[in-house]
Amino acid sequence: MIEARHHMPRTTVLLADDHTVVAEGIRALLKDEFDLAETVHDGRTLVDRAAALRPDVIVTDVSMPRLNGLDAIRQIRALQPDARIVVLTMHRDTELAVEAFRAGASGYMLKISPGEELITAIREVARGRAYVTTLLSKDLLSLLLEARGKPQSDGPRLTARQREVLQLIAEGRTMKEVATALDISTRTAESHKYDIMHGLGVTTTAELVQYAMRIRLVSE
Repeated sequence: MIEARHHMPRTTVLLADDHTVVAEGIRALLKDEFDLAETVHDGRTLVDRAAALRPDVIVTDVSMPRLNGLDAIRQIRALQPDARIVVLTMHRDTELAVEAFRAGASGYMLKISPGEELITAIREVARGRAYVTTLLSKDLLSLLLEARGKPQSDGPRLTARQREVLQLIAEGRTMKEVATALDISTRTAESHKYDIMHGLGVTTTAELVQYAMRIRLVSE
């Protein structure tokens, strides 16, 4: 009697990176191993498409326009607590890795990592495991897992909406454009800006931009 072979469905991957050339390179690397659902180029679209497509694994950069990768992860995890997300970044930075796991990531990879390692990371995360690139020290993994889901303990607390407003201001948008992007009134956007400045103890937009860079809402 011939046994029927059961083919496992391929893992679906949603990719987010604001550099088209980089995204195309990653797609080329992954296409033989996974089903590539889509590629998006900003954090806000990532949140929308993650909800619509429900991919097995999301691979996202950190520095992206409209909404950065970490805040996108927070929003996705709020909607889909079991979402599996790999951060793929150029930042070889332990603090950023900890922050990514706090936000709800399961994997942390560097853009200089070997392509095979990214494939391994996606497979591991799809199975519900955590994966950290071998380019960061392995003793970091316990630190990251401990941090997962915990809020950041240091620095002023900004609400999710304040972080969104701050990122858009730092990207150089007018308050009217901020309001339109977030579907709020200009007055409400200005009120958020005032609250942020008051909370941070700053008096100029330039200082706001510097703070947004420091907490990586925008890249320099």
